Amino acid sequence: MQFQHLRRKVAVLPLIVGWAVSVSAWANDPAEFPMKPVRLIVPFPAGGPTDIVARPFAQMLGERLGQSVVVDNRGGAGGSIGAKMVATSPSDGYTLLLGTVGTNAINPGLYKNLGYDVLKDFTPLAGLASAPVAVVVNSQSDIKSLADLIAKAKTSNTPVNYGSAGNGTPGHLVAEMFSAKAGIRLTHVAYKGSAPAITDLLGNQIPLMFDPLQSVLPHVQSGKLRILAISSRERSSALPDVKTIAESGIPNFEATAWWALFGPAGIPRAITKKLAAEAEAVAQSPEFTRKLETLGIQSLKLPLADFQKSETAKWGEAVRATGITIE
Repeated sequence: MQFQHLRRKVAVLPLIVGWAVSVSAWANDPAEFPMKPVRLIVPFPAGGPTDIVARPFAQMLGERLGQSVVVDNRGGAGGSIGAKMVATSPSDGYTLLLGTVGTNAINPGLYKNLGYDVLKDFTPLAGLASAPVAVVVNSQSDIKSLADLIAKAKTSNTPVNYGSAGNGTPGHLVAEMFSAKAGIRLTHVAYKGSAPAITDLLGNQIPLMFDPLQSVLPHVQSGKLRILAISSRERSSALPDVKTIAESGIPNFEATAWWALFGPAGIPRAITKKLAAEAEAVAQSPEFTRKLETLGIQSLKLPLADFQKSETAKWGEAVRATGITIE
């Protein structure tokens, strides 16, 4: 009796194993991906500049994938905590990174112990958006143009200070690139974020600031700040009358903050292709583009892997020029 019962169990076992294997294969079938919500790690606190891109992107990507894309803010260490979480996540496409110029181009040169390799530990999926760094002064300043700024820096008996959102931020590094190209010296005043630096600029506590355009745009539009130039190759559609740094006497100057979508290394090719195609469709959609352009942010369309390599080299050189390292 016991032997017959055992035989029935043994006979059923292959059916159970076969069913489990088929379900597992079905659940991991790229054609069926995604079968559950996708987590999008935003490596900065909620409400910051990266959220401006992440929130509408997550909503639209979720609509295209037919599953929720849940934004998970994991700030700290210049974005490297959130980036490392993704780098060490399973390579199944369900955990993605809203990477930035900081996490995926600047931090490798800035942090001694980053904990991830930007070129080896991620699957580049799609470029999403970019924003120039703006050079701004108080509207009451006697500096009316970039030429005025260069002349003042060359002739002033006292150092010309500038504020930024902190050491190693795009604003800080663009200022250092600009100073080197212009043959001038500016003195950096590092703040803990854009907001306190803008407050001091509005209050004439500092004469100058370098910061991504979306942070200062409302104050430029209200007339409280004057924008001298922007760091992108082309003018911004949000402020078409504002010259670029290249147009203002520093030829070939270009450096922008940017955002892109990455996954852990090793995501299956078919899932990678699906995520990349859907992310690119969102980034180039008129709705996404309209949402960002009013904020001074533009969509980014380029081969992400090659772009990241060149950006890592460019920003790494800028970091080394400052001599800054963070433990």
